Amino acid sequence: MKADPNDRGETLIELLVTVIIVGVAVVALVGGIATSVRMSDIHRKQAQAGAYVRAFGEAIENSVSTGAPTKYTACAGTATYSTAYPAHPDGGTAYTAAITAVTYWNPTSNAFAASCTTDSGVQKVSLKVSTSDNKVAETLDVIIRKPCRSTTDFPSESPCA
Repeated sequence: MKADPNDRGETLIELLVTVIIVGVAVVALVGGIATSVRMSDIHRKQAQAGAYVRAFGEAIENSVSTGAPTKYTACAGTATYSTAYPAHPDGGTAYTAAITAVTYWNPTSNAFAASCTTDSGVQKVSLKVSTSDNKVAETLDVIIRKPCRSTTDFPSESPCA
């Protein structure tokens, strides 16, 4: 069988162009998968940090409202309520929980102020849970008030004003 003179086969340039096109497509696919994996990790960390910061806020609210006497502290600082929740809520070092600020309600100006001249019984506690790699940080402001409870049920409490 004789070869047809018009059947020349593939040239080296045609093969190189094909390999380059396939290589670019593979790089694009692998890059897309890598981005998807990174974003999935960040979204998982955001969801977990969001759950931790809400649990942190609830722990502070429960700490203040339960027990006798109440754990509400007039003119509290950032370290005052930090014992209500662990510094590392995951039990390891992947997440860190902290109180970043405590501000105090000023009834004269109807706003929260950073300085505590007289505590009116309402505080805004700013919470933050972040990852150790600093890729995710969730914040939450919790408003707490001094509980006004019956001195009959809680004799160690001061009467409500």
